Amino acid sequence: MKKIFSTLVTGGLLALMIAVPARAQLPGTSIRINIPFNFIVRGRTLPSGTYEFRRINDTQEALIVRNVVDHHDQVIFQTERLDEAKAPNHSEIVFHRYGEGYFLSEILTAAERTGSEVIPSQEERQLKRELENNQSASNKTEPERVALLVN
Repeated sequence: MKKIFSTLVTGGLLALMIAVPARAQLPGTSIRINIPFNFIVRGRTLPSGTYEFRRINDTQEALIVRNVVDHHDQVIFQTERLDEAKAPNHSEIVFHRYGEGYFLSEILTAAERTGSEVIPSQEERQLKRELENNQSASNKTEPERVALLVN
């Protein structure tokens, strides 16, 4: 009887350990963060504010970002799978900065080794080319990476 009870408890704990990380992967689960600057997603500039990032279906590739105060400030966009060597301790939203322009780049969820990478827009690709062409002036060929941690 003791052995059966022990097996059931162990099985229950194992199931719980698997279910908790999976919760962050479910459609509708969101990441909420205050973004202190205007940023660009799919060619659309969104004002600074508190935003919610959420998957809109079972695949990881389709996401929506929505201003929690002004629901008109929202963009649905496609991403590509981003495999991390190590799962981050905190969720983070990553931007590429070109001068004063911030472009949404990555969405990483705590405890998950798979994130989402935003496909660069034509405007961002153009800015990157210009940066590469002007590399002799600053010796810098990559945009600045700005990561905001989610509490």
